[in-house]
Amino acid sequence: MQEDTFHDRSQGKPLPVWLPWAIWGLPACFFLYGFFQRVAPSVMHDRLMAEFDLTGAAVGNLSALYFYTYASLQIPVGLMTDRFGPRRLLLFGALICAGATLLFAWSGDSGTAHMARALVGFGAGFGFVCALTLAARWLPAERFAQVTGLQMMAGMIGGFLAQAPLAALVEEIGWRQALAGSGLFGLLLAAALWLIVRDFPPGTHPSKGPPKGLSQGAPGFSLSLWLSLWLSLGRVLSRRQNVVTAILCSAMSAPMLSFAGFWGVAWLMQTKGYDRPEAGAVTSLLLLGWALGSPLAGWLSDRLGRPKAVIGGGCLTALIALTALIHLPALPGPLLLTLFPLAGASCGCMSVAFALVRTQTPPGELGATFGFVNAATTAAGAIFQPLIGWLLDLGWEGEGIGGVRLYSAEAFQNALSVLPVFLLLALGLSTFLQEAKKSPPGQ
Repeated sequence: MQEDTFHDRSQGKPLPVWLPWAIWGLPACFFLYGFFQRVAPSVMHDRLMAEFDLTGAAVGNLSALYFYTYASLQIPVGLMTDRFGPRRLLLFGALICAGATLLFAWSGDSGTAHMARALVGFGAGFGFVCALTLAARWLPAERFAQVTGLQMMAGMIGGFLAQAPLAALVEEIGWRQALAGSGLFGLLLAAALWLIVRDFPPGTHPSKGPPKGLSQGAPGFSLSLWLSLWLSLGRVLSRRQNVVTAILCSAMSAPMLSFAGFWGVAWLMQTKGYDRPEAGAVTSLLLLGWALGSPLAGWLSDRLGRPKAVIGGGCLTALIALTALIHLPALPGPLLLTLFPLAGASCGCMSVAFALVRTQTPPGELGATFGFVNAATTAAGAIFQPLIGWLLDLGWEGEGIGGVRLYSAEAFQNALSVLPVFLLLALGLSTFLQEAKKSPPGQ
């Protein structure tokens, strides 16, 4: 088991206590940045509709392009992280994400905007898996559930910043200028990642004898390399726990990525009479709840030693809260403001699912496993953001202002009703999870 004091095994010198946390923390900040870009279109959906002449389904698809490339990249990133190390992948991803954000901000037509949005998701796709892999290599194993929760918390903070603060900035300076500023910040973050992050603690690099299970050998694109990568993926898919966890996380993320991540602001503006900053602030309570609930769920899981109970309780609470939000339209303001963070906090138990599969995964397959589960998790956004837009278009009664479609409360209720169904699925799947009796070899 790892200890809190880290040593340079080649020199025998203790490393600064802050260094392992910084090496994980900077990639976690990149995950925060990527989540900011993921949620940002939610507070400018009407501007994008008018700017590029889009329907509800079309603007949902524009936003969801992020998830198409992000989700499709997770398994390859996991395999490449195990083989090549996260540092170079993080630099590459950060540069792509920041550059594509600038391209989106300066796009003059719908085609360019769609291409840029897809590239933003591609670049952001390197953050989550690389950060978790670095946490597993650099930080104590017994803290992994909490660290996973903290990483999820970082992402939700990014989503929170993309709601009320970004909404106010969009009102003040415009959506193009606001996104351009975030693109410049991403370039600075890329430089910090390259300067600080290292793939392994000193003395454990493959060239100096890695821990059992870690990838060895110099990078190369040979037939044997690709065969080993696909065999690794096959082993990941052969574990039922991984498949159950992937579907569960996808079902739990559907409400967060589609409602909190995009359509919640439009729902509040068009059915509750909120202005843009107010709608962004209220919707961000879902993400704020998720931010606080993720590390809390990890702490409870470690404290109680019952991860299945924590996950199941979170699924049930989220199901009740989201169902009330969607199907009880006359909710008083205080209760509405309570249910938003409660639903988000309950979904934070998803972080425990990542920690649960980690306990049963060999060290050399961590990246591939995290990539597989995260691919399924983010695929929910790719599916449900345009799906809800399509369902809204089915209920559209022809009303609009300045090229922006206006939907009735009934249309929103019908479209959003698909989300509690998937929380019910997650609740059922939580009963099939297996709690590990001991850590895998090499931990």
